[in-house]
Amino acid sequence: MTFSNQHPLLSQEADLTTTTIAFLGIGLMGHPMAIRLAEAGWTVRAWNRSPDKAEALRPAGVQPCKGIDEAVRAAGIVISMLASGAVVGEVIDAALPSLHPGALWIDMSSTQHGEALAFHARLAAHQVRFLDAPVSGGVAGAQAGSLAIMAGGALDDFAMAEPVLRAMGRPTLVGPAGSGQVAKLCNQLIVGGTLNIVAEALLLAQAAGADPAAVRSAIRGGFADSRILELHGQRMLDRNFIPGGQVTSQLKDLQNVLVAAAGAGLVLPVTSVVTANYRSIADELPRADHAAALLALEKMNPGQRLGTAPDQLPPM
Repeated sequence: MTFSNQHPLLSQEADLTTTTIAFLGIGLMGHPMAIRLAEAGWTVRAWNRSPDKAEALRPAGVQPCKGIDEAVRAAGIVISMLASGAVVGEVIDAALPSLHPGALWIDMSSTQHGEALAFHARLAAHQVRFLDAPVSGGVAGAQAGSLAIMAGGALDDFAMAEPVLRAMGRPTLVGPAGSGQVAKLCNQLIVGGTLNIVAEALLLAQAAGADPAAVRSAIRGGFADSRILELHGQRMLDRNFIPGGQVTSQLKDLQNVLVAAAGAGLVLPVTSVVTANYRSIADELPRADHAAALLALEKMNPGQRLGTAPDQLPPM
């Protein structure tokens, strides 16, 4: 691979193994995403602040790197999957001295719209291209390579990145830089609100004397059906709050929704209530699955509890 004024990514017809991808951030999502890329034929170098998480990918054919510079130095593509916009900014600053002009940085983290625009400007000043491409689908979607990927950036950059993104899911270009984060916020608004509504429906069914599992079965297939009713409705009935998507991540995303809404001059009353519900359990249950919206609801209704199963919760 050469690094000149030409774009360093390969055409779709080129040999996949000649492109090196640096994957920065090996968490619940990053681990299976990096494996999917290696399985698709790319050379993948992984870096994480906790080196053991990157080392755990070695059996899957991913090369662990101790430093960011080592990971990105020969990479035509850099993918970041990190905890917050602040962390993404820190990692970009650390990587910049080793990035080659013409490389493409794909940030798949969930950040604020304004942060994505700032990353784009910072990288463009060093002749590095940028896509913001947050995802939805959780750990199961990352493992299956079925993530919904919402990308913002230039059309030619998206076209060149699309084969890489397809290894992890279904990519869609939704607009210029920053637009991917807007789409993700819309996604999380719907997800967070629906989780809370499903919790309310199931708890109401039980409190009013119906069988909540039977109610869930009865309404599936109608207008109230959804993937959240299917998957997380069952999680709530089982009281299985092992993540998946975490309370802390859902709260961060909803807070970013409210920031974006304020910037656009909008009031989002339902999202405000849903955000407050997650905030009420964030200190106590930060790592619980976001289906723990049920626990926030039960906290507001003393004496009411869905089912009799014990709570399955992640270790603190």
